[in-house]
Amino acid sequence: MSTNLVVKLGIQIIASSLTMTLGIWGRNCKVTAVEIPQYKEKVSNKITQNTSVDTKEKEADIEINIIGELLNEPVFSPFRQEGTVKDSTRPIYVITGEEMEAQGARTVREAIKFLPGILGDGTVGTEVNALSGQLIRGSNTGQVLILLDGRPINNAGSGGFDLSEFTTNNIQRIEVLPGGGSTLYGSDAIGGVINIITRRPTEKITTEAKVNIGAYGLNQQSIQNSGKKGDISWVVGYNRTQAENNYPFSIPEANFSGTRKNNDALYNNFNLKLEADLGKGNTLSFSTLYLNKEQGTPGGVPIPFPVNGQGFFNSLTDKNRKYTDQILTDLTWNLKLGGGDDSLLTAKVYGDFLNTRFDPSGSVSSQNRFQTNQSSYGIQTTHSWNFAKNQSLVYGFDYRNVNVRNTSFSYSTNKETLNYDNDINQGALFTKYEVVLIPNLTVNVGLRQDFSSLVNGSVTSPSVGTKYAVSDSTTLRANYIQNFRVPTIANLFNVNPSNIGNPELKPERGDSFDIGIDQKLGNIGLARLTFFKNNVSDTIAFKRLTPPVNGNTGTWENIGLVETTGIEATLNLQVAKNIYTFVNYTANDPRIFKSSNAAEINKELRFAGADKLNLGVSYETPQGLYLGLLMNSLNGYPTNNTNTEFLSGYTTFDFKLLVPLSDKLVVTGSVENLFNQRYQLFPGFPDGGRGFQIGLSSTF
Repeated sequence: MSTNLVVKLGIQIIASSLTMTLGIWGRNCKVTAVEIPQYKEKVSNKITQNTSVDTKEKEADIEINIIGELLNEPVFSPFRQEGTVKDSTRPIYVITGEEMEAQGARTVREAIKFLPGILGDGTVGTEVNALSGQLIRGSNTGQVLILLDGRPINNAGSGGFDLSEFTTNNIQRIEVLPGGGSTLYGSDAIGGVINIITRRPTEKITTEAKVNIGAYGLNQQSIQNSGKKGDISWVVGYNRTQAENNYPFSIPEANFSGTRKNNDALYNNFNLKLEADLGKGNTLSFSTLYLNKEQGTPGGVPIPFPVNGQGFFNSLTDKNRKYTDQILTDLTWNLKLGGGDDSLLTAKVYGDFLNTRFDPSGSVSSQNRFQTNQSSYGIQTTHSWNFAKNQSLVYGFDYRNVNVRNTSFSYSTNKETLNYDNDINQGALFTKYEVVLIPNLTVNVGLRQDFSSLVNGSVTSPSVGTKYAVSDSTTLRANYIQNFRVPTIANLFNVNPSNIGNPELKPERGDSFDIGIDQKLGNIGLARLTFFKNNVSDTIAFKRLTPPVNGNTGTWENIGLVETTGIEATLNLQVAKNIYTFVNYTANDPRIFKSSNAAEINKELRFAGADKLNLGVSYETPQGLYLGLLMNSLNGYPTNNTNTEFLSGYTTFDFKLLVPLSDKLVVTGSVENLFNQRYQLFPGFPDGGRGFQIGLSSTF
């Protein structure tokens, strides 16, 4: 997609939005904005009007409050402190725990499916356990920073983090911040930031129990208990998810039909959070997650043509297994300084332990078992200070030490080989200053200096952002951020001859630009449009050594420049009483401008260039009834950087249902891929086809 086409699409979306709006005004409908189909609490919480007010005035107040709730949605990522969507100079997209339940999202990967700005489908399947492959603004998975309650959890050994590991039972909300975030968060935030916010304790002692069954052996149970006694509050829970995923499929390119085998999964996830009110503005909280998953890795169908193509070397594996054990723990101290809420000091210490094992179980005697053990220890200190009526400052210090040990065991020789066992130490000082120059104009500037144990690992990351309220209904915004990503330990130190590490690698560097407009449509909704450009230089890529050098067949090097231009557009409306709709569109055009392979110049970066369209309509009542029809559509995209191989796009429809049987009993149901469209997300790897879920949840 060319830049001109991106601009044309943006103009078309604006024109379509205005046409729809004028049509709605012509019908004299009362409508409101919703980011995605809403759940009962978004409406029912607003029915607190005085009984002396007449019904029409009540409905008007409710609608205005819903618009306000969208703009006042709490977010953390753009500020590194609590703020709201309307306070941010940057576009940010949020899905809440209530909305995840209404949509039947079982994992974080599934929860972000209908958000704009991100291509979040798994790259090797659509099952509950499918590997997450989040791509934002032309970035790859390793260039998107994953935060857990504001702290990094990316895998420093191989890059990225598999979002299918997180089940949604303990998630309060998920924030997607496109466009990088190195000024506040450091490495890996080239394409964007995903922040997973876990549940906070409730004031009253409450227990929630859920049971969910579905197609292909889905069997899910979860229980959460939350409450407060005196100065101590807690959340404790457990989730068990099991699925066989033995669906029929075909790969026409390989003339293959069969049933998916060795595709089962079993999750056992535990969560615990304790909070203590120490008085005088002091609070202390302890949080830990244990994420355990065992799953089959069924592989893919070999694609015979083109020879040596993306799917040519696939193989179906009937015994290969993957095991993960992850413990994510932190201790956080909050201290309010002064007499109000204008100064908050936060100190967080955390320790994470990520263990992954790939085991062929002897299915092929020449195969190797791979195991990775990562331990991370970190400190975050942040002071948020509103030191004047129109000025605020956030500053602090970060430190993280990561050790990763990777081994391979050969079944043929019965020997274990150490591939790498190394550490990376990263520290940083950061600050961000924001000032309201005039009532309608806000400007922020930020700066971060990272220090790393890597020879080339020290990086400076500035940022600047602004927003200007042209009127009560129109806001303009613009941002610039420099971002970076340090090489993974595997990139640097691997001794496996097939991909030997290169300790001279430099960090990848990126620049994020965006400019946008937020437009309230009277009292009826909200439209947001963002044009963006992302550059990534010194891209780390694999280089095959032909002939081998000292027995090494491949290594890593800094090559290439990728520039991505595109748009993100959202429109949220209530088209009639109890009927809501949304549409969002993301266009990506990632172009390779520099590469060691001349055939890649001016070509589209593989997988990252798909354009995405989401549509949804829902019927909701103040009593909590929810019926939704959601569409997710991707266009075709190349699967290699020379653009000689492509996968076609796809469009799927999901039906969602939530029925409250009483105040304490709720039935949920969904049909995914309603029309059973079959497609591939990676050559030779099938989707799961039509599926269904039905669940029952109780609160007591």
